[in-house]
Amino acid sequence: MKKLVLILSFVLFSNSVFAGSCPMLASKIDAKIAKAQELREAGMKAHESGKHEKSVELLNQALEMFKG
Repeated sequence: MKKLVLILSFVLFSNSVFAGSCPMLASKIDAKIAKAQELREAGMKAHESGKHEKSVELLNQALEMFKG
């Protein structure tokens, strides 16, 4: 009986522990999106000013952030 109570308490309370990590994961995603947006904007500015090599480099950096 003690084992059953112990197992049930682990199962019931372990979900609440993982629920606390959702905001942390969301903030990591938001930070990555913000950085990728900055790289995109810089890449497009470089493109508009004729610096196509720099533009490609910046845009590829932004894409790489989503591959890992």
